[in-house]
Amino acid sequence: MKNTLRHPMRTFAGVTLALVLAGCITAPKIDASLLPAAPAQFKEGDGRWTLAAPADNQPRGDWWKAFSDPALDRLIERADQNNASIRIAAARLEQARALVRSARADQLPQLGVEAGVSRAGGIVNGVGGPARSLGAAGANLGYELDLFGKLSRTTDAARLDARAREGLLQSARLLVQAEVAQAYLALRALDVERALVRSTVTAYQETLNLTERRFRAGDVAELDVSRARTEVAATESEALALDRRRAELEHALAVLAGEVSSGFDVPVAEWNTALPIIPAGVPSTVLTRRPDVSAAQSSMLAAQTRVGVAKAAWFPDVALTATGGFASPQLGDIFRWSARAWGVGALLALPIFDGGRREANIRRSGAQLDEAVAQYREQVLVAFRDVEDQLSSLRLLAEQSDAQSRAVASASRTTSLSDARYRNGLVSQLDLLDARRSELRNRRQALQVRSAQYQATVGLVRALGGGWGERS
Repeated sequence: MKNTLRHPMRTFAGVTLALVLAGCITAPKIDASLLPAAPAQFKEGDGRWTLAAPADNQPRGDWWKAFSDPALDRLIERADQNNASIRIAAARLEQARALVRSARADQLPQLGVEAGVSRAGGIVNGVGGPARSLGAAGANLGYELDLFGKLSRTTDAARLDARAREGLLQSARLLVQAEVAQAYLALRALDVERALVRSTVTAYQETLNLTERRFRAGDVAELDVSRARTEVAATESEALALDRRRAELEHALAVLAGEVSSGFDVPVAEWNTALPIIPAGVPSTVLTRRPDVSAAQSSMLAAQTRVGVAKAAWFPDVALTATGGFASPQLGDIFRWSARAWGVGALLALPIFDGGRREANIRRSGAQLDEAVAQYREQVLVAFRDVEDQLSSLRLLAEQSDAQSRAVASASRTTSLSDARYRNGLVSQLDLLDARRSELRNRRQALQVRSAQYQATVGLVRALGGGWGERS
């Protein structure tokens, strides 16, 4: 009876010791002082912008549809399907998910079958014997006991890596969508600017024609004709530079859409794209959907888990094995019941001396965790900066747009008065040319401010992680 009880007690003691040792290899806690403190509110806005818990799985919606531009919708749809960066990120996500399945498989029993035939001869008791054949067929079963959590922590780390890859895929998709929108909106603004410069070339050409007639009549000097020709040529040069810039933007859109530039075309059209107004009461949770922040957080947690995996290397590996099958020198008898063979076993393996390899792996894992924490901190700080940048840009651009509108109205009136007075010989040609240059400069500046408002709006969408509503 004593012997009967002694073995269960030993087993219980062994399990208790294993659980105690397992508690010694928990991953280290992350020092909260190393993470950025969340501000009570953003510097820009109405004070309702706050930091909330991660919510990277929240839907972002088709945020670009707020611009009400069918051409933009089609371009983003093409980019979602064909962009190379998105496909690369998707492939890396599949690789990470495969690693999760591989790590999970190590926690399950391993079953295999084998069969073979061998032939050998030798000397027994000094007498040579004939060569003999031996056939064998059987199955083997193995299972590693995860007493210290090494396998489960490895699976957890792989799962967190896969989650980080999901965030990077979302980040890549959001980045491509934002770049498509910004390139398209810049192209539309450029079309308007090209039309403005071309119309100014026409106005300068009319002034040149008038000046040439007055020169032939002896009313003005040749210097005036030369000045007018200079303005025409210089403005034509600016128009050609804008044409070159438009071609570059069109080619950039082709790459974003995953298509060959030679067969890609965005026809010139009116710029009727709506400018969405970001509401003042945007929910505070939208910032938590930034995929790059969630990816950095998952990478940090994966690094934390791998410290525990490295610590588990100090404890033994325990594996259970079982084999069963048949073996016979006669292939015809190999599956007879009398040829059966079986075996069970348990294996405990623990390195005694490894030259400091395990300790080095723990230090490396700890350093990787420190790096991941620093990267996460940096990513959060960048996220706050991005939002502040775009909020301040939108506020100041709105004020700049009002001021620039007044400048355009004044410059237009000056040009109208100068043209009338020049035709009546009341002012010099220099006055008229200066007035036209000033109007062109102010109109182009107003157009650039309008374009910057669109760019900042898309930039804010990207800074927020896509959209500005709970289900935008």
